Amino acid sequence: MHPRGWRPRTLRGRLSLVACAAAALLMVVLTAGFNAVVRQRLQQQADDHLYTRAAAIAATVDTTGARARVVEVPNDDALDADVWIYAGPVRLEAPPGTVPGGPLNRAADTLAADGGRRCATAEAPEPVRLCVQPVTGSGSAPAAVVTARGLAPYRSTADTVLYASLALDAAMLACTYVLTRLAVGRALRPVRTMTEQATAWSTHACDDRFGNARRPDELARLGHSLDALLDRIRAGLRHEQQLTRELSHELRNPLARIIAEVDWWQSRPRSAAETQRVCAAVEDAAQSMRTICDTLLDDARSSSGAHRGTADVRSTLIRLTGRLSPPQPIDVQITQVAGDLTAGVPQALLERTVSPLLDNALRHARSQVRLSACRQDTGIRIDVSDDGPGVPPSFAPELFRPGRRANPDDGHGGAGLGLPLARRLARSVNGDVQHDQGHRPGARFTVTLPAG
Repeated sequence: MHPRGWRPRTLRGRLSLVACAAAALLMVVLTAGFNAVVRQRLQQQADDHLYTRAAAIAATVDTTGARARVVEVPNDDALDADVWIYAGPVRLEAPPGTVPGGPLNRAADTLAADGGRRCATAEAPEPVRLCVQPVTGSGSAPAAVVTARGLAPYRSTADTVLYASLALDAAMLACTYVLTRLAVGRALRPVRTMTEQATAWSTHACDDRFGNARRPDELARLGHSLDALLDRIRAGLRHEQQLTRELSHELRNPLARIIAEVDWWQSRPRSAAETQRVCAAVEDAAQSMRTICDTLLDDARSSSGAHRGTADVRSTLIRLTGRLSPPQPIDVQITQVAGDLTAGVPQALLERTVSPLLDNALRHARSQVRLSACRQDTGIRIDVSDDGPGVPPSFAPELFRPGRRANPDDGHGGAGLGLPLARRLARSVNGDVQHDQGHRPGARFTVTLPAG
């Protein structure tokens, strides 16, 4: 058996056991002390009775002569029972029926010889209490009276008190255990309710909270801690869902490019040069997909937001526009970009930040898309603008929220994830993406990144 198998498995059982153990320890101490006081008090009562009786016997002892003597009084048989009278060391009288040299006579002789006023207990064979009382009077002859009384009635009373107290202790322990279980069960009822709630919430998503109900302060603090934990878990789940949506959104364009190139290649026999061009395009799109996955996963795993590396802004923008196949008659141009402009972020992150803005501009532009970059304070500023209808003022607060689109039925593809992704990537390196609401016509988005 496991050495801890005897312990209760429930918190209520353990607390009840601890309460019973503490109560048992306290009751043992109190019972032992109480019974010690009772036995001491009963013995004191026996001694007082013996001294009173000895004082009555001492009145019959005459010490006026050279030697003490016993004065005979009527009906002294009751007085002579269990009484020894001594004149100095000499025993004048002893209780009738006592054995000469027996334990009682020896105990009485010892008390009388020692002098003074004291008591002793003799086992003969039942316990007997003996007390000696010196006789004081007008005479000078020494005398002493020893009286005896059996302790059996007193000890029987003490034993009865002990058994009664033990029975009371047992009843008190049983009551303590039952009441403790009831009290602890009632106190833990909110915990049981919280457990049932957590079990129910685990089967379906909901926005309920533990801290909404009225509970004791300790459980209320526990509820708030659990609510904070739930919020972190739900935030993590939302982050994972957002990452999945962003991956699918970003992978859609290169995947569509691969499908288009393959369909075009399969539509009729192609020359070796055309086949080579298709393979190069498919390889470039696949490499782009790999870069997208690495960039988003690295950003998701980054806990500090720190990214190392630099990127040449001009070459990166040229690389992005070179991959585009804009619909006619949209003209895409790069303007006002210095040749030595370097961003303090990896090239993949710069591409993934600007690419959603460029795709968004192509979807909404009427005839042209413009890209420009310049140094601003200690960072780099990149502007992406188009001459489309622009962002409706009513939709501006929702612009960077995932899954939101100003007009889902405008005929353009997209899931409303590109702009939130661009902003999240920029902010992960202490940059940002903003919408210029004062730009007319069309829309302009500004990317700020640290300089390299």
